[in-house]
Order: sequence, then structure tokens, then C-alpha cells
Amino acid sequence: MTDGAQITIDARGLICPLPVLRARKRLSALPPGTVVAVLADDAMARIDLPHFCAEAGHTHLSLTDEADHQRHLIRRGPD
Repeated sequence: MTDGAQITIDARGLICPLPVLRARKRLSALPPGTVVAVLADDAMARIDLPHFCAEAGHTHLSLTDEADHQRHLIRRGPD
């Protein structure tokens, strides 16, 4: 992938808070520094995912609007 994502989490079709819960579960099993792309189409993910990252110590790298979804890039923080 050209954006540096090592793993993609497809949370399209899920509504709040499921995109965050799916990201949290997956990130907890990964080593620090791993970059994950989260695909979501719930409008609340635009707010919830950056907030989750700030609270959990991850870095929300970017938010890109695609044709029918959002693409959030997240770098897993240290333990």
C-alpha cells in the first residue's frame, strides 16, 4: 500500500461504536509502531476514531475521504 498501512480493518457498514471497538481489538494484538488503515462509512467515526487514538495513546495519522467511505490511518502507540 502506498500510504504505509500494514493492515486494513474494514469497518464499513458498522455503526458507532463498532468501528472503534474493532480497531481497539485489532490494535491491541499488534506491536507498537504498526500502521493500520481503518475503513468506515459511519459519520461518527470521523470524530470517534481520532478521539479513541488520543485516549489510547495511538497516533491518528490521517483521514481521507474516499468515494463511499473514510480511510483513517492509525499508528499503534507504545504499550
